[in-house]
Amino acid sequence: MGNQILIVEDEDRISEPLARALSNRGYETSVAPTGASALKTAASKDLFLVDLNLPDIDGIDLCRRLRSVTDAPIIVLSARSGVGDKVACLEIGADDYVTKPFELDELLARIRVQIRRSDHTAEIDVEAADEIEVGRVRIDPRSRRAWSAGNELDLSPKEFDLLLLLMRNAGEVVRRETAISRVWDENWYGSTKTLDVHIGWLRKKIETNPSSPIYITTVRRVGFRFASSDELPNR
Repeated sequence: MGNQILIVEDEDRISEPLARALSNRGYETSVAPTGASALKTAASKDLFLVDLNLPDIDGIDLCRRLRSVTDAPIIVLSARSGVGDKVACLEIGADDYVTKPFELDELLARIRVQIRRSDHTAEIDVEAADEIEVGRVRIDPRSRRAWSAGNELDLSPKEFDLLLLLMRNAGEVVRRETAISRVWDENWYGSTKTLDVHIGWLRKKIETNPSSPIYITTVRRVGFRFASSDELPNR
């Protein structure tokens, strides 16, 4: 069975030919004409193609709600070409943004990239899956859970991946381009500001004083650094 793709689109003239094209290339496709119907089947899908102009839920809000229940890639398909909409979608968890009208070959390439990246993320080798603990922050790659001072953190998939990348390289600088490539995609088209936004969110969740961080510090014009255990004060 091929990867299961859910097309969230209320216009049949768009969803039907797109579903046929994807099916002809080996994907298992289904269509949800509303945000509510998409949420009902979200857990079983491998990738989402989401239109922003839905009859019941704004597409940006739907992306946020999907991201809270699944790690599957979300590609937004929208006639909205403004930078604001693109940034909003990417910052709340969408993985890519394609403006309508689009070329089918380009969309298929983007789908392949997202599925390949999703499959790679799921293949965690045993050595790399060991828990990491630095100071009062602990992260478990296997269960995709993290804690600070014993309290479990509520992290989005991107926040988790970014924290894991930083903690695996504790004591070393992670360059901005490395973080974007590893956490988002090597072919990232969005604003790099989303990296700073996610760093800010992580600081709010793990730092005692986010405005004066000791765990995640900025190396200006280079990247970010997670402190090593011997640099941190005693718990």
